[in-house]
Amino acid sequence: MRRKLLLLLETGLVLAGLCLGASAWKIHSALEQPLNITQEKLLDVPKGTTPTRTFYRLEADGVIKDAFWLRVYWRFNLARQPLHSGEYRMQPGMTVEGLIDLWKRGEMVQYSLTLVEGWNFHQVRAALAKDEKLEQTLNGLSDSDVMDKLGHAGVFPEGRFFPDTYRFVRGMTDVELLKKSYDRLDEVLAKEWELRAADVPYTEPYQALIMASLVEKETGVPQERGQIAGVFVRRMEMGMLLQTDPTVIYGLGDRYNGKLTRAHLKEATPYNTYVIAGLPPTPIAMVGREAIHAALNPVAGNSLYFVARGDGSHVFSDDLDAHNNAVREFQLKRRADYRSSPAPASAPEATNEPAPLPAASPDTAPEALPPVTPQAPVQPPAQAPTQAPAEESAKEPAAAPAPEPAAPAPQSPQ
Repeated sequence: MRRKLLLLLETGLVLAGLCLGASAWKIHSALEQPLNITQEKLLDVPKGTTPTRTFYRLEADGVIKDAFWLRVYWRFNLARQPLHSGEYRMQPGMTVEGLIDLWKRGEMVQYSLTLVEGWNFHQVRAALAKDEKLEQTLNGLSDSDVMDKLGHAGVFPEGRFFPDTYRFVRGMTDVELLKKSYDRLDEVLAKEWELRAADVPYTEPYQALIMASLVEKETGVPQERGQIAGVFVRRMEMGMLLQTDPTVIYGLGDRYNGKLTRAHLKEATPYNTYVIAGLPPTPIAMVGREAIHAALNPVAGNSLYFVARGDGSHVFSDDLDAHNNAVREFQLKRRADYRSSPAPASAPEATNEPAPLPAASPDTAPEALPPVTPQAPVQPPAQAPTQAPAEESAKEPAAAPAPEPAAPAPQSPQ
């Protein structure tokens, strides 16, 4: 009886060994099989998909065989290995083991989306909505709803995202990419704030961000960012109006048709720096690190005016006479498509008080912060520094005949 039991035990062990050997051979064969494809294909792994489901889907598509044995292999060898969602590139000649190696390394196909310096939030949302590789979750939502989804309720979105090229995989949502951009802007702004010049006239980083957006929209030549920031800072410190066209254009919103008129320059909106003192209430565009650095480290000097040469660069002037000479040379003789940069439409009258800075910060700006086409009247300061004579202006030099009120005013570079 004992001999029979031993024989049965030995037979069972042999059979078990044979089964294990056969299983190991089947698993090895399943892993070593080449994918049944003749050209490159992308394998889409949606969120929540399991390896088992993916193996059986590939088998149903005729790409592999023996999905059962591959499931057994994964269960006993890679049970703790997550299968990341995204797309995986399958190449002719690749084995199943090679594909599993891609899964283990999380080597998904990556795409990129570039957010450009100077874009406004409308353009950012349009670029996100156009990208078919991103999972769209923001369609039909207002800007304030978008900020709610990002976890920043009440923050005005303009200028709060960092322009850069962002890499992503299929299945990433538009909200996830926006969050990356928002966090990146916070990081860059905080670092640049720590490196700011000691005498800049800002009480908080958000004010520097607003200034940086003006610099970004006015700068055609990167090397001039610091000089343009210097002009704006000096004008603020002297109580002069900033008088920069991009803020007027932003305030016009959809009403801007490519031509800036004298009527536009006189229209009272929270963004019209020909009317309001100091900075506008919010940024007017996305800004890069260089513009932020320039706003926080403006180039010292005496220039209070600048005018575009027409090649992207500017002529900077310390006084109105020199500026008007530059205007005559580069604006009055310009081509029909010439685009100029801003300068005072009329020099403000004397005051000893510097222009005020907005108190709004990224964390307190309400949803009702001035809309793109605001209607509330804003009165200009009654006086301005004597350093800027009032008898000449960048828009209307004395040597030039005065155009009709509807005549288009020179535009700033966009």
